[in-house]
Order: sequence, then structure tokens, then C-alpha cells
Amino acid sequence: MSRKYNEIVLVLENIRSVHNVGAIFRTAETASVSKIFLTGYTPGPLDRFGRGRVDFKKAALGAESFVPWESATTAEEVIKKLKTEGFFIVAIEQDKKSIDYKKVLPNKKTALMFGNEVEGLSRKAINLCDQIAEIPMKGRLARNRQPDDVGKESLNVSVAAGIALFGIFDR
Repeated sequence: MSRKYNEIVLVLENIRSVHNVGAIFRTAETASVSKIFLTGYTPGPLDRFGRGRVDFKKAALGAESFVPWESATTAEEVIKKLKTEGFFIVAIEQDKKSIDYKKVLPNKKTALMFGNEVEGLSRKAINLCDQIAEIPMKGRLARNRQPDDVGKESLNVSVAAGIALFGIFDR
């Protein structure tokens, strides 16, 4: 991963699966992510009693010890804080206003946002972002999408995080 970027952070909003979050930590560590913000009900490396989660450690393979993280009630509060610190905020989301993720031109300080496995990012969070980018879907599910196919035409959130991190920052 190129270090021409001073800081890369991730904001995870309401991700349900501890395994997905652990996998994102693992990928984030390999991509030199500076910090991960866990918002809403996104699980973290510690349980509610402050003990390390075995299931998290199994997915993260130790990355939780190297990537700093912080919990916050809402993604909106994190976005506002990051903006005051000069971050360029990019929502990775399927949206009518999104651009191809390969066209994102990151700033020296960039935050990528990822949302819930089925519902995606909240509209409130998306509206606060500087840019919306998506990873184009080319498979049969994407081409033949039906109204009740919510989430079926998208990637797993941990896979999307890896593609976005390396596709945006390693070029």
C-alpha cells in the first residue's frame, strides 16, 4: 500500500457480523489503515464486559492488536468529527449518485464508510459524505435484480472493504 496518503480511516455503520468486522480489521491492517470507527451496533474486539471476543480474534487473526479503533453511537457524529479534521469522506454504497470506485481521487486524509450487510449505509450518513462510490456488479444477480432481491446483488461487506481499500489507495 502506498504511503502517499497521510491517513486512511474506516467508518463501519451497523454491521451485524462479528466475522465481517474481524475480517475488515485483518484487511485494514494489511492496508495500513490508521483507525477504524465502529458505529451503531457494529461489534468490536471487546465484549460488553471489556473482555476480548474469541470469535473476533478468530476472524481478525491478531489485527485488532495493531489497528486502533473507537466506538461511537452514530456514524454522523464520526463523519462530522472527521470533517473538522480535514478528512475527505467516501461512502462505499450503491446509489444513483455513486461513481465507480476506481474514479475516486482520495485526499491525503480519507475516510471510507461501509454499512450494514443488507440495508447498507443510512441515508443520514450518505448525505454527509463528500462522495459516494460503488463497486460495479456484473453477475447475473445484478443484471436480473428483482424488487425483493435486497442485498443479493452486492458483495459481502468485508470483501467490498478489501476491494475498495486496495482499488482506491494502491495505484
